[in-house]
Amino acid sequence: MAQVPVLDINGKQVKTIDLPADIFEAKINKGLMHQAYVRQMANARLGTHSTLRRGEVSRTTAKMYKQKGTGRARHGARSAPIFVGGGSAFGPKPRDYSLDMPKKMRQGAIRSALSALLADDQLIFVNDITPASPKTKDMAKTLKTLAGDASTLVLFTHGDDMVQRTVYNLENAKPLLTNYLNIRDLLQYDKVIVSLKALDVIIALWSVAKKETA
Repeated sequence: MAQVPVLDINGKQVKTIDLPADIFEAKINKGLMHQAYVRQMANARLGTHSTLRRGEVSRTTAKMYKQKGTGRARHGARSAPIFVGGGSAFGPKPRDYSLDMPKKMRQGAIRSALSALLADDQLIFVNDITPASPKTKDMAKTLKTLAGDASTLVLFTHGDDMVQRTVYNLENAKPLLTNYLNIRDLLQYDKVIVSLKALDVIIALWSVAKKETA
């Protein structure tokens, strides 16, 4: 088990804790993390884009000019893609971009990401991230103390509404409910702040040992 310091909102160490090795010391699989990231980004696409093909545009069907004798190329309709107002030759149509990935692989990608972040000192553990007052500027000072100028992902749990509200308007930070932990947000930010309550949720959701004994 990895042993890490736990800080308070002033950046002072208050104690140390042991992290479960099955989550924070898993094998770092870059290929698996990339696959999970591509899947998440693909599943976020709506796929509602649509263009008009030449058979769908509203143009006259009359022949533009006679077939022979003009010295110009033969054309039969103004709906051809080469004309202004004509249809799109190979334009997109609505489609489903979603990708599938086995559950165990998705879980492995999250564990791999958490292990990589811990190895790179990008995880910051705090005993409690709840600010003393519901003011964004106070949370900004706290994040400045804990993470400096780095972009920050702040994990919170159900009931931590004040954390969510105070972090939400910060330009370089994002609040995320720990139950919705995902590969994109983990890899997108320089630092991830994890409260002890958020850590309990992570262990409950992603621990291999607990799933095997359940």
